[in-house]
Amino acid sequence: MNTLDHEFYMRRAIELALNVPSLPFGALIVNSDTQVVLAEGWNKSNINPTWHGEIDAINQLAMHHNSVDYSKLVLYTTAEPCLMCMSAILWTGIGMVVFGTSIRFLQGNGWHQIDILAQEIIRRSPHWHCELIGGVLEKDCNALFQSSNG
Repeated sequence: MNTLDHEFYMRRAIELALNVPSLPFGALIVNSDTQVVLAEGWNKSNINPTWHGEIDAINQLAMHHNSVDYSKLVLYTTAEPCLMCMSAILWTGIGMVVFGTSIRFLQGNGWHQIDILAQEIIRRSPHWHCELIGGVLEKDCNALFQSSNG
């Protein structure tokens, strides 16, 4: 999974985030073997408060690609997954998450976040495996959240 161009896919997540500039959480899911984007999503919490970008991408994946090996998938997201999203990622079995902005950055800029980091959720979920890489195009992702309402 380390052969993927993380910045390339994060740029796409940033593009997806622009669908809702006031809530710039964009996500996509890539097959690490084929490097094909299987699903994309963005925050739709104005419709349903649990419809975060990662949840949108996971739902798109489940609707259109439910027979893939989820452990070979990489989820890219503009911000560190919240407790709900990281738990959904683990239940799904996605093998890697790559994010830009950290929860700590969001909190420091007035965004309401549950104060549990993604790595803590992984650590406390011993029956699942998920690699976590943070800070990819962090400045670009941070800029999304600094210029929106929060």
